[in-house]
Amino acid sequence: ALESLDFKNSLEQFQKLVEKMIIQKTKERSGLYTEEDDEIDYDKFYKTTRALFGSAVKDHNIQAFFRKTVNNLDMPDWLEIFGCFTGESGGLLSQSKESMVFLVSEKKQITDSVVKRKDVIKGIVKVSHLDFTITASQKGVITIFNNQKILLWVSLYFLQDTAWITGCDFLPQLKYVVAVTESTVIVWDYKSEENKNNCYVIKPMKNCLLCVCTVTPSDHLAKDSILMGDDKGYVYLLTLTSDDFIMKQYKAEKESQFRVLDSENFNILKRKLHDDWVGRVKYISALKCFGSCSLDSLRSFVLDDIKRLEDNLPVREFSVPRGVNAFTYCGKAKVVVTGG
Repeated sequence: ALESLDFKNSLEQFQKLVEKMIIQKTKERSGLYTEEDDEIDYDKFYKTTRALFGSAVKDHNIQAFFRKTVNNLDMPDWLEIFGCFTGESGGLLSQSKESMVFLVSEKKQITDSVVKRKDVIKGIVKVSHLDFTITASQKGVITIFNNQKILLWVSLYFLQDTAWITGCDFLPQLKYVVAVTESTVIVWDYKSEENKNNCYVIKPMKNCLLCVCTVTPSDHLAKDSILMGDDKGYVYLLTLTSDDFIMKQYKAEKESQFRVLDSENFNILKRKLHDDWVGRVKYISALKCFGSCSLDSLRSFVLDDIKRLEDNLPVREFSVPRGVNAFTYCGKAKVVVTGG
């Protein structure tokens, strides 16, 4: 709460600084301004902003904010001082013929030659402790990057069904990559030395899966849990152990890299939390809660203990006109932010 209060005070002082600068520059253009001891030039604006926000703001964002304010004599969105823009940036590189995976900055891009044209990236996950990034394309290519190079990739075009990938994440205890399609859960053992039989496909799933996330790992070294959301408003909890991929019966052809596991053999908890598609699920470890959002105007956002998926107790739900498309948690400000 103290950190949130400090940030609010800093923001109020910053807005007063900008307002005073706008008044000063307006008078200058009108020929009514007389020099004062506390005149706000760029050096003073820079030093004051740096003192208020510290290293959270970058030099080029301070310079851009100052220039925009002086040129337009209008208060820009304060988020721009942190490099967040509400409009489209004109400085982004135009897309090349290759499929663009993501932008590292406005001056550099990483391309994935494995992802074909007319395909799009549906999920990007940064695995910080292993120093790599996972991407999953809509048409079925999962790729692992490290130091701007492709380390490993697997193509899921060989699946008999034609469902598109809708999301991905990393299982930190089992050290597998997990992805969901419209009708299956895919678990990829990327560490396997052989290309054969290193992907597990859990199916069938009754409804269309739209999103997935990993629950904060427990102390159990051979168990991970994932949350999933579908097109009927259900949120699922699936716990996976190392035994699931050793002891379970599976079907696989000799030359296939996929082992098909029957979803009926797994204990999958589910609860209907929304009356529309579940757009996103996320476990917030700092709050020890999970969140899910939907375009449902009545039950737009749910934030509660993961145990609520096991019982029928009421959940904490919030109504937002036209629903919620996305949400995140800021630990420093201790707030949950939603976007419609």
